[in-house]
Amino acid sequence: MSATPAATLTPTSTLTPDELLTAYRVMKTIRVFEERVHVEFAAGEIPGFVHLYAGEEASAAGVCAHLSDSDYIASTHRGHGHCIAKGVDVHGMMAELFGRQTGLCGGKGGSMHVADLNLGMMGANGIVGGGPPLIVGAALSAKRAGQGGVAIAFVGDGGSNQGTTFESLNLAKVWNLPAIFVIEDNGYAEATSSRWSIGAESNAARGRGFGLPATQVDGHDFFAVYEAAGEAVARAREGGGPTLLDVKLNRYFGHFEGDSQTYRGPNEVQAVRAEQDCLVRFTRRVCESGEVTSTDLETIDQQVAALIEETVAAAKSADKPAPESLLTDVYVTY
Repeated sequence: MSATPAATLTPTSTLTPDELLTAYRVMKTIRVFEERVHVEFAAGEIPGFVHLYAGEEASAAGVCAHLSDSDYIASTHRGHGHCIAKGVDVHGMMAELFGRQTGLCGGKGGSMHVADLNLGMMGANGIVGGGPPLIVGAALSAKRAGQGGVAIAFVGDGGSNQGTTFESLNLAKVWNLPAIFVIEDNGYAEATSSRWSIGAESNAARGRGFGLPATQVDGHDFFAVYEAAGEAVARAREGGGPTLLDVKLNRYFGHFEGDSQTYRGPNEVQAVRAEQDCLVRFTRRVCESGEVTSTDLETIDQQVAALIEETVAAAKSADKPAPESLLTDVYVTY
C-alpha cells in the first residue's frame, strides 16, 4: 500500500510546530539508535540478544506523546523504541546494551531488560506476553490513586496469543481500569505470519470480544496512531476504562539480530521502506503543510546523529560491572 497523498491528509492543527518537531526527534532518535545498534552488534561489540524496533517508530512516538512521567508503560523484548519515546536517557540505554556499569540497570540487564521506573518505564521484557499483567497492576494502582494516571502495555502479535494477555484484557475490563493495550502487529511472531496465527478477524475484533473499545490503526502513520491513542488515553483518564489499539506496522530488521528472514517475500522490506516509511510520510506531510521546514528537520537529523555518536563512544569507554556486583539487585530489600 502506498503512502496517502498529501492532498487527502487531515489537518495537524492539534499539534503545534514544536510538538511536531518533538515527535520527529523521537522517531528519528529511535531510527538512528537502532541502525547503530545493528552495526555495533554485527561487529561483536554488544553481548546477548538484540531485537530492533526500526520501522515501528510511529507507534511508540504516537502513543507516548500523550503520557507524562507518572504514567506507566510495559514493553516487550523489542523495547528500545518504547524506552526512547517514554523519555528514557539514551546514554544510559546504550551503555546498558554494551553491558557497562553506567547503563540504566548497571549493565546487567541488557537489551531485553532496560527499565527506568522513575519515568514509568517498567521495562523491556524477555517473557512474551509478560507486560499486560504488570500493566493491570499499574492501572489498578493509578485508579486507586485517583489522579488520572494511565498504564499502557505494548504487545507484539506473538504476545497477543498468550493467555497472560487474554487474562489481562478481561480483568482490565472487569475492574474498569485505565489500561491501554497496544498490539504492535508487525506481521510475524518470529517467523510465524500473523495472517493465520490469529484466529479472529483481527486483534481489534478480539478486544471487542472482551468488551473493550478497539481500533485498528495504520502504524506507519504517526498521526493516525497519535489520534487513536489520544482518544484511548482521554477515555482512560476520565474513568472510561480500557482500550485496545491494533497497530499494523512492519519491522525492518529480523526478529533478532542474525535472523536470516527467509520467511519474508522477495524485496518485502525494501517495498515497505520505499512506500510506507513512517519518517518519510511524516516529513512529507508536515513540510507540505508548511507547519515545519525541511531545515528544521535537517537540524534535528544532525543533532540526533551527534547524540548517538556520543552515546556509543561513552559506552565503549565505560567500565564493565565489577565482579562483586554480580549478586546485587537480585532480591528486593526493604
